[in-house]
Order: sequence, then C-alpha cells, then structure tokens
Amino acid sequence: MASDTAPDPDLPVEDSAGSSSAVAEPASSSHEHRTLKYSLLGPSLTKAGQDSVDQKKVSEIIYNASKGSKFFNNEEARDRNLTEKINRIVARKRQLEKVDLSHELRKADEYIAELELSRDLSQVVVHIDCDAFYAAVEELDRPELKDVPMAVGTGVLTTCNYHARKFGCRSGMAGFVAKKLCPQLICLPLNFEKYTAKAHEVRAVLAGYDPRFESASVDEAYLNLTQYCCDHNMAPADAVHQLRAEVHEKSKITVSAGIAANAKLAKICSNINKPNGQFLLSSDRQTIMEFMRTLPTRKVNGIGRVFERELDAIGIKTCGDIYSQRTYLSQLFGQKAFQFLMHCHLGLGRTKIQPAEEYERKSVGTESTFSELSAPDALREKLRHIAEELEGDLKRTEYKGRTLVLKVKLHSYEVYTRQTVPPFAVQAADDLYKYSLPMLEKLMKEIPKLTLRLMGLRVTNIVSTKKSGNIDFFSRQRALSGKPKLETQSSENDSWEVWPESEFEEAARRERDEDMSLAEKLSQEHESAKRNAGASEKDNDEGEQGKQEEEQLWTCPICSLPQTPDDRTFNAHIDFCLSRQTIKEVVKATTPPESTASGSKTPLQQRGAGVKVKKRGRGKTEDVGVEKGREKRRAFFFAAPQG
Repeated sequence: MASDTAPDPDLPVEDSAGSSSAVAEPASSSHEHRTLKYSLLGPSLTKAGQDSVDQKKVSEIIYNASKGSKFFNNEEARDRNLTEKINRIVARKRQLEKVDLSHELRKADEYIAELELSRDLSQVVVHIDCDAFYAAVEELDRPELKDVPMAVGTGVLTTCNYHARKFGCRSGMAGFVAKKLCPQLICLPLNFEKYTAKAHEVRAVLAGYDPRFESASVDEAYLNLTQYCCDHNMAPADAVHQLRAEVHEKSKITVSAGIAANAKLAKICSNINKPNGQFLLSSDRQTIMEFMRTLPTRKVNGIGRVFERELDAIGIKTCGDIYSQRTYLSQLFGQKAFQFLMHCHLGLGRTKIQPAEEYERKSVGTESTFSELSAPDALREKLRHIAEELEGDLKRTEYKGRTLVLKVKLHSYEVYTRQTVPPFAVQAADDLYKYSLPMLEKLMKEIPKLTLRLMGLRVTNIVSTKKSGNIDFFSRQRALSGKPKLETQSSENDSWEVWPESEFEEAARRERDEDMSLAEKLSQEHESAKRNAGASEKDNDEGEQGKQEEEQLWTCPICSLPQTPDDRTFNAHIDFCLSRQTIKEVVKATTPPESTASGSKTPLQQRGAGVKVKKRGRGKTEDVGVEKGREKRRAFFFAAPQG
C-alpha cells in the first residue's frame, strides 16, 4: 500500500492533471530512470499553482542537480525496489485474470450496494485551506515580497508564494534546487511563533461558524455548516463566501474552501479554485459520481505518489477506473485497500466533524532517525533508548499497550515491522525492551549485516491508566469500543463514523514526511560539497585543517543526524527541526486568542520550561520544553484524526 515502488516501465506516468507522459524521458536518456524522474518531482506535485508548469523541465533540473549524490543513489534504489514490486503486482494480476473470480466479483458488488445505502447527502461539510500560509504571513510584514518569487524555508522549502510556483518551486523541495528553477527566488527563515499567532486569528473566525470545527493542520480545518446554514437561512456557498471575507478582514490573509457532502470531497474541492476561491460540489449522487469518474487518483487524500503509481500499473488512473478493477483489488492490495478505493470510487467520506483532540487515540509510539548503525550492541543500545523514550510518552499520556510493534528502516530504505503480544499490558521501559529485543534479534538473524537508519517502537490496543470513579467490571464498554468498525453506525445518544481512509491518509502523511527529510539531506549534502570545494582551493595547511573540521560533523540534538559544521547552516537546520515538530503540537492547539489575552499561556509559551537546546555559534540558550525534547524524533504512527 505505502511501500516505495513505481509503475511498470512500459506504462506511461501521469502528471497532476492526469495527462500521460508528463515527464517522459528523452530518447538519449536512460529509460530506467523515467519513473525515478517522476518520483523526484516530490510530494507536492498536485499543489495549486503547478498546472501551467513544465514538469518535464522541472524533473530534468532536479535529476541533474541531485545526480551522483547519496540522496540520488538512495532514490534510485527506492525506485528500483518499487519497480520490482510493481512487476510482481502486474504478474499477479495476469495470473488472476486466468482464474474464475466470480465469487470475488459478487462480494465486491454486494459491498458497493451496502455502501450506497450508507450515503449521506444531508450535510454541508467545508474544508478551509489558507493560501500559501507561511508565505502569506511573511508578506504581511514585507509587502514588497508579494510581487516577487518568495519561499519560506532555507535548506528545504516549506511553502512558496504563487509567483514562485509558476517556476515549479514547491514545498518539500531542496532550496538549492529551487534556486536553479528560479534564480531570483527569495528564501526566508521559518518563524513559527508568528504563524501560530496568525492561525489563532483564523480559528477565532471559524469558531463563529462551527464551534466544533476540526483542525487538520496549522493552516487547514474542517467545518460542518449544516446547522449554521439552517439557523441563518443561508445557502452553503453564501455562508462560505461570508466566512472567507471575514477571515480576510480580521487576519489579512486569504483562504480557499471546498464545499461538499463529506470531508473527503470537501478537501478535494478546496484545491480547485485556489488561491482565494471556493468550489461547491452539489450534493446529489449523479453529480458526485461524475466528478469522481474523471478525478486523477493522486487528487485524493490518502493516495500518495507510491500508491498512485501502483494503481496506474494495473490501469487505474482515475477514480472512475477503480470500478472496472474491483475484482482484483483485494487480491492485489488487501481488503483495507479495496474498501478505501471503493469509497473513493463512490465519493463517500465522513460527515462528522469534531475537535481533533476528541478522536480516540489508537496507539502511542516513537521513532528515531540516525546515521547508519550495524553493530549489534549499538542497535540494542538504541532500542533501549527508544524504550525509555516510549515509557515517558506512555506515562505522560497515561496509557499501557497490549501489543508491541517494532519498526526498522534499513540503510536501503526498506521498512520492516514486527509485532508481539506481551503477557500483560506494558508501559515500563524494562518491559518494552524485554519484549521488543527478541524481534530485533530475529531481524539480525534474518538479514545478514543488518544496517539501520531508523528504529521505532509503538504500542497498540492501548489501555488507559487514568483513575476512574466508575468500576467497569470485565471492561465491557472498552471491549465493545475496541472492535473494528468499517461501516457507518449511529445511536440516539451519540452518532459516530469510522471510515477506512484514516490508515491510508496516515501512510501518505508519512510518505510526505520522508520526502521532506530526504530533501533536507540532499540540501545538506549540497552544502557540504560546496564547502569541500572551497576548502580545496586553500593552501595545504589550511586545506588539511578545513578537512579535519569538515570530518568533525555536528550532531543535531533534535533529529540526531550529523550536520555540516557551520554555524549558520547548523542553526537553520535546528530551526527547521523544531518548527517541524511544533506543527504537530499546534494542530491540537485550538484555544482561541481570548484565552491568551486573559493571561493563560500559549502552547509555545507552555513549552518554555524544561529541555534547553544550545545552538552552536549563538550566545544564548533557547528554551524548547519537555515536550520538545521528547519529540525530537519524528512521530511514529502519529495519532491523527480519523478520516
């Protein structure tokens, strides 16, 4: 589902608009790198502002700029692994085409009929997305940047204004690559405290339309305006137009919106008329089915570049193509993928919107990325450290776990997960280490010279350790609530929905995070190469001294990765790491500005006590907070809202 693979080399690759051969390679280039070039376009290919860009030109520039680097070699290996997987998928489909699958076809049609009965067209769900949010906030302080290509982020771009996007610049792109696309690009450092304050202003407006709006990230949110439209006797389009105008009046930034019958469709629609626009998809079945029929699969949240290319290999380019392949989907990708894709084909999604913190946590985990480790003792020591980190998270969130999962990523970027069920719910580091160590030892035996660059632990089937006044003998309610549910269900007292896309959306998010990290490494590698080239021009003594300094890499206290020993570069990297983790915390911070004004601390201020991180070359120590110290590694199976 979310492994790094690519389509069959004999098949065309589609761009964000769905046209074939968007990045077809010239005859003089190596044919095997055609899919690699498409992969190098990154996770933001479908972002607004890219429609008029020559993606073939962009891919050639990225390809040539990164060729010969460690990043390029890793991407080449990932693409090769993906190609091999795609070939297996295609071969498996050819075998299935020779078999009688009438039973599978009947089951698929029965499932589709059941889903149709659950279709709810009575709700008005809106997805609000701020336009180039970080860039827009920076432009408020520096209006002269509004009319020139500008981006936020130095080593890796986190967002670009729409002038920069016309050149092919986009989020998740290495800064030096973006400068090759647009030499006049202005890159500003991140100032996340500024963005957080502006996000609070936007959320204060949203709360007036739906007090229970759901923050999806720092710059986007879902609302259910059904009740608001009814109370104010307004058409959905008019209500959203009014909301957007109010946001602009009070925050001075623009937002775009999608209006539809459910959250999935609303998110797709919010990207159609960007920037500063809105799109309404009529809530009738025929219109929805026609809309999904021609929609490229990559436009759906939960289908990243990897899954898109796997689907493309078996002939699924649009959501309308899913129906013709329904017989094979569960056999090729599994039952969950089949269910998810059927929802995509029918344009079904959740309609219940609620604050992010109200979603039930499914797991607690942590992971750490590091320079390559292969010594068995070093791997065991790393596992012990991660177990201690997880114990801290479990105590803080007040949970234990019945199932323990180990995740490792090899130096070749292959990912393996193993799980075990301890005899009791675990929380203590000693127990976490004790029951995860056999899984690691087994991997060492299965994979000779096991070399890792990432390791993580998480617990699932979690049990709350919070003290409750009500004794629940036999834990009946907990057992009932823990059963998997794939269909929409409701009761008179509390209606709720569980949809199959949450796992796929999380996988796509992890894919985007991985792409961002790899782009950051490419940027670091480029800076290191520049410094090495400069050092070689000095005399022998100075050159030798510079070489020794270069070899003494500085370790980032946030992500634990080795960095270029340069004050400015090292500090910029730390800023990037801190802000990337802060995003996940701010998503949960839905407190309106009034609470800050009354004297309570903002989420950023609350993190002001605790862990200290002293950046090299700076004369002061910066407060990061206990939570920041604990989140110095990327979240492992982050408990994102379902749906």
